[in-house]
Amino acid sequence: MLGRVLVVAGSDSGGGAGIQADIKTITMLGAYAATAVTALTVQNTRGVLDVMPVPPAFVSAQMDAVLSDIGADCIKTGMLGSAEVIDAVVRSIERRGRNTPVVVDPVMVAKGGAALLASDAVSAVKLRLVPLAAVVTPNVPEAEALTGLRITNVEEMGHAADLLLAMGASAVLMKGGHLEGSQVVDILRTADGEQTVLQADRIDSRNTHGTGCTLASALAAGIADGLRLSDAAIRAHDYVQRAIMLAPGLGTGHGPLHHGHPLETPRREA
Repeated sequence: MLGRVLVVAGSDSGGGAGIQADIKTITMLGAYAATAVTALTVQNTRGVLDVMPVPPAFVSAQMDAVLSDIGADCIKTGMLGSAEVIDAVVRSIERRGRNTPVVVDPVMVAKGGAALLASDAVSAVKLRLVPLAAVVTPNVPEAEALTGLRITNVEEMGHAADLLLAMGASAVLMKGGHLEGSQVVDILRTADGEQTVLQADRIDSRNTHGTGCTLASALAAGIADGLRLSDAAIRAHDYVQRAIMLAPGLGTGHGPLHHGHPLETPRREA
């Protein structure tokens, strides 16, 4: 049986991030993607031009419809936008998916700089969403906003991960791409004290739109398929690295990844 992932996130009209990236990623990694759309965005590689939020009750209705019929082996949250939507999502999880692992991607700012989470909703993420998380996947700016820490190196990433674990998350995948250096280091740390370090050479590319959505969805697909968390993280990390390296170069701004690269890799390497 396919692992089932319910994605609760916004739509990206450019297809590089949001539910479009989530669906492509989950499908390419062999799981089944269902969605609850939280917002419609008008965007391309140059940025977000407009956002139309979906009413919280309608977000809940989408989640309840999926969970009461298709079900889910993992729930992945992305752009939620407001405290009201966060509350609606949490209530649906508590009502229909209490025993389902949740991957929380605390989306706050788009690649081009547009705010995707209301400033007054950060506390809702910390108090309502993080404690539900089987794993939370912040980048450095998101971790700084959630913890109040200044993060300038890998050691400080670890301190931030510990604070998020103290908030109730079962595991934290801290993404280090915003730090300087020729190497990018991500840290997976669990409440049980296990740690996995994921390290790779920095790829010099403008085609990095949707990396956070893609990594979190790849992780969710692995969890839904029953992989150990560390193995799911390693597979997700590799998938994103190759998706950046083989990016199609679309648009004139922050271009999308190549989510379908597993279909082409054997042909290219041949």
